[in-house]
Amino acid sequence: MITFQEIQNTNDIKQTIKETFDVDLLISGDWGYRETQATVIEAVENTMPLPQLEHMLTTIRAHLEMNITQVEENRYGGINANEKAREVISTDTSTIDKVTYEITAIKEDLYNAFIKEYKAGYDNGELDLNDHFKRRKEATLIREVVHYFEVSSIQ
Repeated sequence: MITFQEIQNTNDIKQTIKETFDVDLLISGDWGYRETQATVIEAVENTMPLPQLEHMLTTIRAHLEMNITQVEENRYGGINANEKAREVISTDTSTIDKVTYEITAIKEDLYNAFIKEYKAGYDNGELDLNDHFKRRKEATLIREVVHYFEVSSIQ
């Protein structure tokens, strides 16, 4: 099984996300690999439900782990996160959302080839969709990850 390195805490994940993805989020803490290293959500915009923000943060973490920090031949594309389970952990001092996601991705060069094949074949009507998506499915890496979010300040 392929393993990916945890993203190291730079003491300012908010700044890392801003510099890498040009997104301003009201967060602090760590990358959420363990309960004691939760990503702290300080506020949620009125237009975004909390699960959507948590999903965004998990997707950002997956892109950092599986693409941005990898050498070119080890990069993955088509990275998607799907929530599988959710648990609320409450203590006297905090509330933590423990969310399990299924992450799917395809090696970036292969993913780009699939996209190119799809566009070319779809445009000329010569693409065997069943075969195309069967091969994509076979090429897909599936990971299960847990992300811890401290949500005490927004409860």
